Amino acid sequence: MEPHNLSFLECRLFFTCVVLLLCVILVSSGNNVTDKLALLAFKAAITEDPFGALNSWNHTADHCQWYGVTCGRLHHRVTGLDLQALELSGSISEHIGNLSFLRVLILNNNSFHHAIPQQVGHLHSLRVLRLALNTLEGEIPRNLSGCTRLTWLSLGANSLVGEIPIDLGSLLQLQNISLFLNYLTGTVPSFIGNMSSLENLILSANELGGKIPQALGKLTKLNRLVLDENRLSGAVPPSIFNLSSVTMFDIGVNQIGGNLPANLGFTLPNIEHFSIFSNRFTGGIPRSMSNATALGVLQASQNKLSGNMPPLDRLNKLKRLSMNFNHLGSGGYDDFSFFCSLTNTTTLLDLSIYENSFGGTLPECIGNFSVTLLELWLGENLLFGTIPRTVGNLVNLERLLLDHNRFSGTVPSVLGDLHNLVVLDLSNKKFSGAIPSSLGSLVNLAQLRLDHNNFHGYIPSRLSECQRLVLLDLSSNNLNGSIPPEFIGLPSLSILLNLSRNHLTGVLPEEVGKLNLLAQLDVSGNMLDGDIPASLGSCVGLELLKMQENSFQGSIPSSIGMLRNVNELDLSHNNLSGQIPEFFEALHLLKILNLSYNNFEGTLPTKGIFNNVSATFVSGNDKLCAGMPEFHLPKCSYRNSGRRIIPKWKLVITIFFGVLVVALVLALVYFRWLKNKKRAEPASNSKDDSSFNLSYGILLKATNGFSSINLIGVGGFGSVYKGVLDENGTVIAAKVLNLTLHGAVKSFITECEALRNVRHRNLLKVLTVCSGTDYRGNEFKALVYEFMVNGSLEDWLHPSPSSANADGNVQKLSLIQRINISIDVASALDYLHNQLQSPIIHCDLKPSNVLLDAEMVGHVGDFGLAKVVIESTDDTKAKMSSAGVRGTVGYAAPEYGMESMVSREGDAYSYGILLLEMFTGVSPTNEMFRENFNLHKFVKEALPERLLEITDPFLLQEMESHMGTSRGDAARECLEMVYRIGVGCSVEARRERANITEAAAQLHFIRDKLHAAGLQG
Repeated sequence: MEPHNLSFLECRLFFTCVVLLLCVILVSSGNNVTDKLALLAFKAAITEDPFGALNSWNHTADHCQWYGVTCGRLHHRVTGLDLQALELSGSISEHIGNLSFLRVLILNNNSFHHAIPQQVGHLHSLRVLRLALNTLEGEIPRNLSGCTRLTWLSLGANSLVGEIPIDLGSLLQLQNISLFLNYLTGTVPSFIGNMSSLENLILSANELGGKIPQALGKLTKLNRLVLDENRLSGAVPPSIFNLSSVTMFDIGVNQIGGNLPANLGFTLPNIEHFSIFSNRFTGGIPRSMSNATALGVLQASQNKLSGNMPPLDRLNKLKRLSMNFNHLGSGGYDDFSFFCSLTNTTTLLDLSIYENSFGGTLPECIGNFSVTLLELWLGENLLFGTIPRTVGNLVNLERLLLDHNRFSGTVPSVLGDLHNLVVLDLSNKKFSGAIPSSLGSLVNLAQLRLDHNNFHGYIPSRLSECQRLVLLDLSSNNLNGSIPPEFIGLPSLSILLNLSRNHLTGVLPEEVGKLNLLAQLDVSGNMLDGDIPASLGSCVGLELLKMQENSFQGSIPSSIGMLRNVNELDLSHNNLSGQIPEFFEALHLLKILNLSYNNFEGTLPTKGIFNNVSATFVSGNDKLCAGMPEFHLPKCSYRNSGRRIIPKWKLVITIFFGVLVVALVLALVYFRWLKNKKRAEPASNSKDDSSFNLSYGILLKATNGFSSINLIGVGGFGSVYKGVLDENGTVIAAKVLNLTLHGAVKSFITECEALRNVRHRNLLKVLTVCSGTDYRGNEFKALVYEFMVNGSLEDWLHPSPSSANADGNVQKLSLIQRINISIDVASALDYLHNQLQSPIIHCDLKPSNVLLDAEMVGHVGDFGLAKVVIESTDDTKAKMSSAGVRGTVGYAAPEYGMESMVSREGDAYSYGILLLEMFTGVSPTNEMFRENFNLHKFVKEALPERLLEITDPFLLQEMESHMGTSRGDAARECLEMVYRIGVGCSVEARRERANITEAAAQLHFIRDKLHAAGLQG
């Protein structure tokens, strides 16, 4: 149609539409500004963005192009915000409520804290709200009921409290509710039964009580019902068992009772995962269960179920069958008739019927089980007969537990063909014959229990080929002969070695000293003789040592005093002699000491464990005397204490000459000190013993004129530049002091004084100092260090976005690397505190002052606040400078703000905080730490149950591949030990802190334990 042919009304309508369109554009443009400002306010509340995900969020760019932001095509308004798994930290800004067109908000798997802002309830267009896996606190906002279009609500794995608000009952379009792993209380709300579209209801791991509401039986579209790990009681409403759409039913770890319906397999035909683990169910397993052909997991352990197991031959998809700790079976011959019906299952991974009443023999069909079978738990039943040789067909089996049954006969050698076995338990049976040497072929074996049988003959030396063995129990058998040296020196043993109650003869081999990781050693009740080997003192990890009821002789070697971790020590009923060593007094963890029925003589020590009469046993030593009548020993005299009476006149002469010698020595030391003092030159003029000297001009050229491109760090008193010397190409790091700052000169002199005579592989090496003037005549001072190519520990723990590699990934430290670095730092501090004539207190230990070389070896640097202590005492302290509090906030010991002394314990506190930061990835200055809450309490309150929750996510990724294996168990155990060292070093009370020497020794033990578990890097 031509314009000149338009009628008046048509023209008017055309122009009206144009005006309206312009108005919409203008209004939309204004609202776009609102969205952009809301997003910028959201960014402002973010305190940590390690991957730089929000770097693109700035005023110059179109906010619809920002990372994680989705806008509508028509109105250009923000409709989606997806920032999951970016390690973001901070709070969720209340300005989020201004994104009025927002449909999807996904912030899960980050570190957001504080409460969920009430303004989220203003997002009336919101469909998806996913905030799981954060550290959000407070209650679930009641006004979420304003999000009437919400279909997905996921707030799991936070720290939410209170009840599930009744206001949420108006959200009738919800399809997914996930509130797992919080601290929610109250009951499971019955209004959920009105949400007819609901497909998934996941409320596990809370503190919900009461009964399961019957109204849930109306949810005909329900796919997953997960209510495990709460405090629910009563019976399951029958209507819930009729929800044919359910594929996952998990009510484990509650207090729910009743019987399972007889037609369960018919009413839940689509069930894939069925778990009633750890409840109070009674009755039997319904025969109809075999009709649930999609079933993959059937868990009913820890109930009160009884009767026989029905045939399960149609469950061809079954992966896990767990019926442990019930009353199933009757002890009859046909109890195991169901067993062969499971051989039709080609996917079975785990078959566990541990601790029931199953009788009969283990059928030959065990060899027909799928090669996928990984775990077979048949212990604590009434099975008898022999183990069929067909068990050797289960070539992928990792755990085989047949303990506490009535098996007899010999152990088939074919068990040596199960090369993937990690745990083998044949204890508490009537097995006889020799221990098969073929067990030495089990190269992956970590735990072997053969105790309480009738095995005889020698201990097979081939067991030493099980290089991953951490637990071995051969106790209460009829074994004889000597202990093979190569066997007892198996360095991987870390949990238990029990050879007690046998007929072993000969000596305890010196190779026992290789068990430096072992926690428990028991060789009691044998016929061993000879001296206690001195090498036993190398087993520094021992917590229990039992050697009683043998024929050991001689005195207790002094090396036993090195067993600082021992809790129980029993040497009774032997032929030991000599005096009871006083080093027992220093074993502070010792709780029980039994030295009775030996030939000890002399005076019984009086300190430490000997103060506790109920924990110290010394009866049966006729030549022993004591001053404490509670021990019922003769009172000591000079004759029976082994002491010689010294005449009084000889004592007086001895004391006189002793005092005279001491006086002469002190006088000689004093005059020598005066002589050295006169010769000494000021620190700033002294020459370093390095191989070269550097002038201001050389440093200027090496650092390209102290260019900002070469700037690698800025400290409290100056800047650090990277440089390359023209003369020999040496790469250096030059710390140039800013002499206009108060205290800079003093820091320079202090660092020169502190490092003048120290040499240690874990201290940052000072190549030389430069003290003079620059080209303008201004005073110039610099310290020149060896350059550390891998930067500081701070760079690795909290990397900046610019540190990402070419693939965009940020490098992180592995578990072993963190252990190694923590040992490096502890070794440096131990040297400074305990191995110098005048101890040095660092006073400013933190990640930025730990530098890493090319081999990732840690070097402690920056001694600008260090204090050299002239008087060396057991309680080494030194006065602070007038500058006041030393160190850095978050790392400085709390007493540094109240007293004017620095101490070894102050460095220990800083080290403890550093250690906790290294493994949690959380800085002590994180804004979550306010008032009296700090990193020490954050870790202490999480141990041991929530250990993995506080661990650096990168370490969790590394450990994930080892979960469920001996390596994973070792990593978790060592991680807990590291946290306890850090907590022990960083307690508030100075005198209660663990010292650096102890921390270093324990960390060496942890590293050895990890290496033994196969975790090398």
